[in-house]
Amino acid sequence: MIKPYWWFTSLCAPLVFLFALSSASASAGSCPEDCSEPPPRAPMNIYSQTTSDHLSPATAGALPRVYVPNRSSTSVSVIDPVTLKEVDRFPVGRKPQHVVPSWDLKTLWVANNASGTSKGSVTPIDPKTAKPGHEIPVDDPYNMYFMPDGSAAVIVDEAYQRLDLRDPQTMALKSTIPTPTCPGINHADFSVDNSYAIFTCEYGEGGLLKVDLKNQKVLGHLALSKMGMPQDVRLSPDGKVFYVADMMNDGVFLIDGDSFSEIGFIATGIGTHGFVVSRDGTKLYVSNRGSHKMEQGRAKGPGSVTVIDFATRSVVAQWPIPGGGSPDMGNVSADGKQLWLSGRFDSEVYMIDTTSGAVTKIRVGVEPHGLTVWPQPGRYSQGHTGNMR
Repeated sequence: MIKPYWWFTSLCAPLVFLFALSSASASAGSCPEDCSEPPPRAPMNIYSQTTSDHLSPATAGALPRVYVPNRSSTSVSVIDPVTLKEVDRFPVGRKPQHVVPSWDLKTLWVANNASGTSKGSVTPIDPKTAKPGHEIPVDDPYNMYFMPDGSAAVIVDEAYQRLDLRDPQTMALKSTIPTPTCPGINHADFSVDNSYAIFTCEYGEGGLLKVDLKNQKVLGHLALSKMGMPQDVRLSPDGKVFYVADMMNDGVFLIDGDSFSEIGFIATGIGTHGFVVSRDGTKLYVSNRGSHKMEQGRAKGPGSVTVIDFATRSVVAQWPIPGGGSPDMGNVSADGKQLWLSGRFDSEVYMIDTTSGAVTKIRVGVEPHGLTVWPQPGRYSQGHTGNMR
């Protein structure tokens, strides 16, 4: 018997509804290629690999220590960051200036620049034993950086106004880049794509030098709006702005590296000198030495640390050194809880609690300078006291 038409329609109607619903859902959840949008990108952060959870396997077995070069004592003090006590002190070459982690994170180099004489050298330290090795003669190593690919150490010859590219293990000379327009060349940082570096020119009329290290070519010189004495350099997390400390102008110049132009200034404190990036990459610790003198500044001066927020480019905290002091160069602990700075004119080191700003002082040798904290997180070291990327 033939069933009536209404039976057929009543059976198919639910199926048609379900098909339509399924098609609508599929249509709502899809989009042709011409209207698709890529997911939003996370903000650039060049310090994303230097957070506390990024310790490299290359640092395994390294003793947790703070290494302090005592410039006028010709020695390195070794501090245990747990007990906050000096546990060793050993002699090195003449006038040690900075302790520099190697690019491969396996050696710490003491840069003994001998203050313009021909007796300069570098001393290797084994971070697994905290003991020094044999010195290697090197002309005027005021500071040391590394090519971004680790192919060469970049020795900053301050007195001779040049950059020497050397083998990163043997220190054999490979080539030299003259920098005659940059008297007192000393500190540097690299652009986000590593295509150039900006160095500070401490003496003469001051200013900055832009250098293409790969092609070994000076790209230009920038005179700052106020003649001064530029010191340390660090790049902002987004890779857009270089921060330049100026000891005579008591603050920080902001530099657009690509256009090589000055775009701003932040007042900080007397004798603005060194930079340390917080472990989470959001803040810049600025050491103010409390003096405009390069050498023989008075002890117990009005030294301080200024905290700058990278996102707003503004000062968010000011930490004076209790009883006075002369904070210089340093770095933060692997967990970011301790900021370590040398006290240049006070024969002491400061351990600063990065939460409260509370300061602990530890006696070391005479005229401590560019100390480093080890180990530190990161894929490789750019040099200085541990500029990690």
